[in-house]
Amino acid sequence: MTEANAANPGRSILAIDYGRQRMGLALSDTLGMTARPLLIMARSNRRGDLSRLREICRRHNVGTIIVGWPLHLDGSASDMGHEAARFAERVRRNLGLPVHLVDERLSSWEARQTLETTTPGGGRKDVDDVAAAIILRDYLSQVRRAAHSQSAEGRAPQDTAAKG
Repeated sequence: MTEANAANPGRSILAIDYGRQRMGLALSDTLGMTARPLLIMARSNRRGDLSRLREICRRHNVGTIIVGWPLHLDGSASDMGHEAARFAERVRRNLGLPVHLVDERLSSWEARQTLETTTPGGGRKDVDDVAAAIILRDYLSQVRRAAHSQSAEGRAPQDTAAKG
């Protein structure tokens, strides 16, 4: 288990690539080691979207949600970034699960590149679920690196004196 789901052991992490027309969803395994695309959800209205997300979280035993946070390359929040932050807060209030904003810069570009090279016929038009999986993969890697750094800092230094 990684630190990513330490607060909710045995539960999955749901990643959301937020958009005005649709949202890409991806899911981790319960150990927080892998990420896979789940589905592309067409948006309806706030109540309907939250209801469907609640059902997905229940069905897949989700303990944590991450929402892609669109930032400019300089790190400042875009208009869509502000909208994604408001959406993440609504999800947290309505679903009662921890929700984290995660930098999603270049995730859609990487998803398109991945699909172009792995899908016969040059890929597909909608990449939102793959982008969500990339966001989740990067989040899980970041959490593992942070946990590894913390555990390395907590270890006693190795005895490097020569034994003779």
